[in-house]
Amino acid sequence: MRGRRIPIALPNTGALSRRRHTLYIRSAIIVFILFAFLQFHVINYDSNESGPADTANYSTAAILQMVPPVFHKYLTSKSRNGTVGQNGTHAGLGDSAQRSANISEILRMINRYNELQTILNEDIFGPLQNDSVIIVVQVHKRITYLRHLIVSLAQARDIARTLLVFSHDHFDDDINDLVQSIDFCKVMQIFYPFSIQTHPSEFPGADPGDCPRDIKKEQALLRKCNNALHPDLYGHYREAKFTQTKHHWWWKANRVFDQLETTKYHTGLVVFLEEDHYVAEDFLHILELMQLKSNELCPKCNILSLGTYLKTFNYYTYNKKVEVTPWISSKHNMGMAFNRSTWHEITRCARHFCEYDDYNWDWSLQHVSQQCLKQKLHVMVVKGPRVFHIGECGVHHKKSNCESNQVISKVQQVLRVARRSGQLYPKSISLTVASVIKKTKLRKGNGGWGDQRDHQLCFNITLIGR
Repeated sequence: MRGRRIPIALPNTGALSRRRHTLYIRSAIIVFILFAFLQFHVINYDSNESGPADTANYSTAAILQMVPPVFHKYLTSKSRNGTVGQNGTHAGLGDSAQRSANISEILRMINRYNELQTILNEDIFGPLQNDSVIIVVQVHKRITYLRHLIVSLAQARDIARTLLVFSHDHFDDDINDLVQSIDFCKVMQIFYPFSIQTHPSEFPGADPGDCPRDIKKEQALLRKCNNALHPDLYGHYREAKFTQTKHHWWWKANRVFDQLETTKYHTGLVVFLEEDHYVAEDFLHILELMQLKSNELCPKCNILSLGTYLKTFNYYTYNKKVEVTPWISSKHNMGMAFNRSTWHEITRCARHFCEYDDYNWDWSLQHVSQQCLKQKLHVMVVKGPRVFHIGECGVHHKKSNCESNQVISKVQQVLRVARRSGQLYPKSISLTVASVIKKTKLRKGNGGWGDQRDHQLCFNITLIGR
């Protein structure tokens, strides 16, 4: 007969402890992988943060590889033969001798463009609809940046529904050829008629009788130079190359909202870009979501902003997040959009814009918001930017290396990662809690706008066509 089995406790061999230890290790590895994945989506595109060991390929060939071949035509210059443009005006002035056309010829052509108000490709894409987006690009003469902006616009979804308005303060045959070659949406060109190019030796350009920038007021009065009585708040006299940008911005906004036949009754959004911006392919998609949700998320918001000057941002966390905040010129002036109602509130404060002693249009607009508007400017801004600044050099920035390839390439890589990881085209947007913003103090202007002639020209621009 078998004996009764008595259960005996097994000795502690550590197996259970080892299993727990293994589980902890596996959990830690998973957490690390997730963290690394998130970090992969924290993207930095600031070229200044690249060290000497940065060996990435920023060549023109590498940039072309990231652009669909169908759009390479916008990145390569073509020989000119003086052909007639699509809008019936002369697209070029022929050989190099003709290119240096005299001022009267340039003025004649500028006036012709502005009078005709021709919309290219309207026969293909149809007339402007009231809910269509108007995109206005301020152009000087940095054609390399402009080429890349156009390529980015060409890849944007729903771009065919927009009207793309290029506002120029410099008449250039190569730039005109480039703009007139656009075939993915309706296009119009307008030309600022009071430019330095067309007024090189008289106001608004630099008149020989103007007071030198750094002359003392007492000396200016003795010399009896132009506007000796009105230096800026820092004691300096005007510099035409700086005053032109503010005049041009104010002129183009007045022109689009109140003067062009095709746009002067339009009540939809107008997006403001510059030649050295670059857009994400879903920027119109995001803009539409912001417009649809603005009444719910921020009834007092009168500006939508698609850009940010942050150098580092996280698409994984913020791809569909927006923030609501008072509009600040230095943070929210890139890819900003507003409608006619907001514009009319601004123009009622034209004196504040035109007489504020600051040569920057955005600082002047901030002054309008703080000192004149009944409802100050408030903005809904995307946390994951859809408009990028690619300009390394310009009026305000002169670097030893003005190569655009590095920044452009990094922006392309940012958007490629976002596209491949499914961070573009969110189905909805949500409001994130804004950081506490201290009450904005009234700021002293940057000067450069003390000349009474600038005040009067700016105000006259407001009155044209009214």
